[in-house]
Amino acid sequence: MIGRRKTLQRLMSRPDADTPSRGVFTRRALVVLGAQMAAFGLLGHRLYGLQVLEGDHFARMAENNRVSRRLIAPPRGRVVDRFGIAVAANKVNWRALLLPEETSDIPGTLDRFSALVPIEARDRARIEREIRHKRRFIPVMLHDFLSWDDMARIELNAPSLPGVLIDVGTTRNYPFGPLLAHVVGYVAPPGEKDVAQDQTLALPGMRVGRAGIEQTQDGLLRGQVGAVEVEVNAVGRLMSELSRDEGQPGDEITLTIDSGLQQAVLGRIGDQSASAVVMDCRNGEVLAMVSNPSFDPSLFDSGVSQAQWQEWATDPRTPLINKAVAGVYPPGSTFKPAVAMAALQAGTLSPTDRIFCPGYLDVGGTRFHCWSRYGHGSLTLKEALKFSCDVFFYEVARRTGMDAIAAASHNFGLGTNLDIELPHTRPGLIPTPEWRRAHGQHWNGGDTIVSGIGQGFVQVTPLQLATYASRIASGRAVQPHLVRAVSGRLGASAEGSHWPALDMPEPFLNQLRVGMYAVVNEEHGSAPKARLDIPGVQMAGKTGSAQVRHVSRALRESGHFDSSLLPWEYRPHALFICFAPYDAPRYAAAIVVEHGNAGAAVAAPLARDIMTDTLTRDPSNRKEPPGQVVAEVEDFG
Repeated sequence: MIGRRKTLQRLMSRPDADTPSRGVFTRRALVVLGAQMAAFGLLGHRLYGLQVLEGDHFARMAENNRVSRRLIAPPRGRVVDRFGIAVAANKVNWRALLLPEETSDIPGTLDRFSALVPIEARDRARIEREIRHKRRFIPVMLHDFLSWDDMARIELNAPSLPGVLIDVGTTRNYPFGPLLAHVVGYVAPPGEKDVAQDQTLALPGMRVGRAGIEQTQDGLLRGQVGAVEVEVNAVGRLMSELSRDEGQPGDEITLTIDSGLQQAVLGRIGDQSASAVVMDCRNGEVLAMVSNPSFDPSLFDSGVSQAQWQEWATDPRTPLINKAVAGVYPPGSTFKPAVAMAALQAGTLSPTDRIFCPGYLDVGGTRFHCWSRYGHGSLTLKEALKFSCDVFFYEVARRTGMDAIAAASHNFGLGTNLDIELPHTRPGLIPTPEWRRAHGQHWNGGDTIVSGIGQGFVQVTPLQLATYASRIASGRAVQPHLVRAVSGRLGASAEGSHWPALDMPEPFLNQLRVGMYAVVNEEHGSAPKARLDIPGVQMAGKTGSAQVRHVSRALRESGHFDSSLLPWEYRPHALFICFAPYDAPRYAAAIVVEHGNAGAAVAAPLARDIMTDTLTRDPSNRKEPPGQVVAEVEDFG
C-alpha cells in the first residue's frame, strides 16, 4: 500500500513530455483565430462600406440596370388658320430606336435588325454616322413608320436585339396638302449642321422647319425636350413604362389665312400658272396667298424620291417656288398709279393737266408706242388711268424723273423687303440711275420712259402689288403679315390703328382711287370684266400686261401683231390689282397669271371672282368660318 502511494507520487512529480506541443498548438490556434477575425473584420468593413457608405450608389446602379431613361422629342406645335382649323398638325408614328449604350455589338445588332425589317444602304450609312457623332445615351432612329407586322417581329426577337426598342412618336401632317404648302412650308430631319448647333435636335422625331411658317417660326414650334423612364428585364425587353414627361409642347401658331378662302381662290385659278394674294387692307392681314402649281409638303417628312425631285425641278412652272413672294415680274400698267403719285408729289402733274396721246411718243431717235396704235387724244390723269394710256405715263415719267418715281414706289411697298414671316422672299427692284451706275452701266432717258409703264428693269412681287393696293385704299403704311397670334396671344398688328398714315396727301391718294374706280365701273374703262355683280358694291382696280420679250417697231406698226399666238413662254404676263368696297375699303388683292397675255381679259375677271368670294365670306368680320370646313385631321398634339 505504501509502495503504491510512492509510485503514484513519482509519476505525478515527473515532467510532462507533451507540454511543448500544447504550447505550439495554442499559438497556432491564436494565429488562425486572429487571421479569421481579421478576415471577418475586413469583410465586415467592406460590407459596411458597400451597404452603408456606398449603398445609395449601388442602389442607383441597380436601378439603372432595371430602368432605362431617355430623352424624347416634344410634340411640335400646331399651325392653325384664323378660325382654328389645323393646317399643320401631328399624327402617331411607330418607330424603332437603338440605344447605343445598351449594346456592345452594334454592327451585329444592326445586321440582325435588318434581317427582320430591311434597312436600305443609305439608311444604314446614316445610322452608323449618327452613332459615331451622337452621345451614346441619345437614341438613333433605325426605322420609322413601322407596320404591326414589323413591330411583332421586333418584339419576338427582342433578346437578340439589345438596345433596340419600339417607340411611339409623331410625324407632321398637312391636311390641306398642296393648298397651303407655300405658306405653311414643311419639316425635314435635321442635318449635321443643325445638330452641331443644338444637340437636342439629334433626338428621334425632332424635325426642323425648312420652308414657310414651319421655318420662320421653328423656334416657337419646337417646344422643350421631355423624358421617359421604362422598366426592362435582363435581356433588355421593355416590361413597363414607369414615367413619361412629354416636355413642353411647341407654341400654337394662328395664321391670318382663311383656309376656306384659300381653297376658293385656288379653285378660281384652276390649272393656270399663277399667284394671288388677298389682304385686309386695314391691318395688313394676309387672308389668302396662292401660288400655283404647288407640291405635297408631307413628302419631305418621310423623304422625297429622286424621281419626284427631278419632276419638280424641271417643271417650267416652278412648283417649289412661292411665286407670291419670290416670283418677280414687271408690273406693267399696274405701276401707273405709283408714277402718278410721284408726279403729283413732285409737282410735275396736276389732276387737271392734259397730255395728248397720238399713239406714240418720239424721244430722240426712238419711238415709244402706246398700246392703242390710234392714240387716246387729250387726257387728264383720271382718263389716263381709266384708258391705261401708255403715252400719258411716258411723258409723266420723263417729266418727273426716276428718283422721285422710286421714292413713291418704295412708300407703296414696291421694290422693298416687306419682312413678312416667310423665308426666301425677294425684294424686287425699282431701278434708279445710281443703281444703274453701280452696275457699270449708263442710265438714259429711255430707261425712265419705259419704267413709267412698269417695264424695263422694274420688278415686283405679287405680295408687293397687294400691299400697294392696300396702301392706296387705306392710306396707311400697312405691313403684310401671316402670324395672327401665338398660343392665343393676339399681335398688336391686328389693329388697323397700329399702322401709321402714308406720307402722301389724301387728295392725291383720292385721285388714284377715282381713276381706279373708272377703270372698272365707268363706260369704256379698261377692265369692264372686273365689275362686281353685287348690288351696291363697287370695286376699284388697275389692269396690267407685262411683256417678257421685245417687240420690234415694224411688227407693232404692221397691225398684225397678236401676242396670244406666241408660244406660252413668250406671252405677256397678265396682272390686276384691286380693292373693295370702293366707298369703305376692307379687302385688296393682286393677281398675276404667268404668260396670261392680257390683264383685262384674263386677270380682271379672275380678280372679280376672287373679290366676290372674299366679300361673301368676309373673313375679317367673322369669328367662325362660313359654310362647311374644307378639311379636318385627327390631331395628336
